[in-house]
Amino acid sequence: MNISTDKLQKFILSFETSWLENNFIKITLGNYQGNEPNLKQIIIKKVMIKKQGSLSFTLRYKTNDITKNFTYEDGLIHLRGYLTDGFLTCNLFTTSSDLQLEVLKNGKTVFREKAASHHSIQENHDRQKQRHIVTEGKNYLHDLDITAKDGSVLKHGQDKYRQINHYIELLAPMLKQLPREGKLQISDMGSGKGYLTFALYDYLTDSLELEVDITGVEYREDLVQKCNQIALKNSFTNLHFVQSDIASFNNSNTDVLIALHACDTATDDAMYKGIEAGSKLIVVAPCCHKEVRKAIVSSKKQNELDFIIRHGILLERQAEMITDSMRALILEYFGYKVKVFEFISDVHTPKNILIVGELHEINPISQTKIHEKLKARMEFFGILQQKLQQLAGL
Repeated sequence: MNISTDKLQKFILSFETSWLENNFIKITLGNYQGNEPNLKQIIIKKVMIKKQGSLSFTLRYKTNDITKNFTYEDGLIHLRGYLTDGFLTCNLFTTSSDLQLEVLKNGKTVFREKAASHHSIQENHDRQKQRHIVTEGKNYLHDLDITAKDGSVLKHGQDKYRQINHYIELLAPMLKQLPREGKLQISDMGSGKGYLTFALYDYLTDSLELEVDITGVEYREDLVQKCNQIALKNSFTNLHFVQSDIASFNNSNTDVLIALHACDTATDDAMYKGIEAGSKLIVVAPCCHKEVRKAIVSSKKQNELDFIIRHGILLERQAEMITDSMRALILEYFGYKVKVFEFISDVHTPKNILIVGELHEINPISQTKIHEKLKARMEFFGILQQKLQQLAGL
C-alpha cells in the first residue's frame, strides 16, 4: 500500500490529537489487499485496562475475530504498521469530525474530512465483556443452579457462567459457517450436568435462529434424567439426553460432534464417532492422556528425547503433545482441516487443548504421507498402538 508520507503523518497526527483531547471514538481499516489470508478488517477502539487507557484491536477474518489489547504506545506502533500493510481505506472517527485516508485505483492517496457521525464516546472496561448467553428470562440457568430466580448470577455459578460463554464464543464462528441445509444434528459426548449443552441449544435456537436437534450423551443415568426434566420444563423440544457410553452410541447422522473433557481414550472414541459419521465439525477438549504415557514408559525407547522421561511432569507434557498431535494427524488423514489451540475453561480445569476439525476433501496422496508420518512418529517414541489410530485401522 503506497500511502504518501505526508498524508500518512497527517492521519497519525490527527489520531494522536484526538487521543490527547479525549474525543477519539474508533479507527477502522478496510479494503484489505495484503498477504495475510482471510483478513478483512481491523477495528481499533479505546478500552480501560487497570484504569489505563489502552487500544483494543479487533482483527476480523473470514470465519472468526481475534482481539488484541495494547498500551497506547505499543498500539500506535501497530497502527503505523497496519497503515502500510495492505489496507486501502482507513477511517478515523472522533466527536468533532470523521477523517478518511484512501488509496485510489490509480495509486493516488487522498485525505478527506467530514462532519462527525458519532457524538459520544463509549469506553469499554476490561471487566465488561459481551456475553453470548444472557441471563434475563433464561429459566434453565436457574434450574442448573447458575442464576437466582431474578436472573442474577450466583456466587458459586460465576465460574460456570464464564465458562459457558467462553465455550460459545469459541464455537460461534465455526457454527455460523456450516451449511444451513435442513436441521443441524449435534451430539455432545459426555455431556455431564449439561451446562454447555443447554447453553449451546439456547444460543443456536435463540440467537442464530437455527433448526437444531441436540443430543447429550452421558453414562450416568441420574444426570440424564435430570437434564431431560430441565429440557422438558423449558420447552427445549429438540434437546434430548440419552444414557450411553460414547463407544456404544449411534450417531450416524451427526453434523457436529462435541466432546469436552472426555477422559483419556474416551476422546478417541468420540473423535472416531465423528469421523465415521462424516461430521462436518469435530470439537474435542482431551484430558488425562494416560495411554501414550504408559506406552512411552514401557518401551523405554532410546532416542535424543529419552532424557525427558526421567522427569514425571515433563513426561506427562510430552505424552499430551504426542497424543494430541497424533489425533490431529489422523483427522487430517480423513480430510479434516485441523486447528489446535488453548481453551481456558474454569478453575477446576484451568487450561485445555481444544482440537477442532472442519471437514474438507480427502486427498489420497496426502493420506499416504500422513500414514507414513504417523507410523514414523509412533516408532520414534516406541508407541505400539494408540486408540484412535487403532479404531481408524492405521
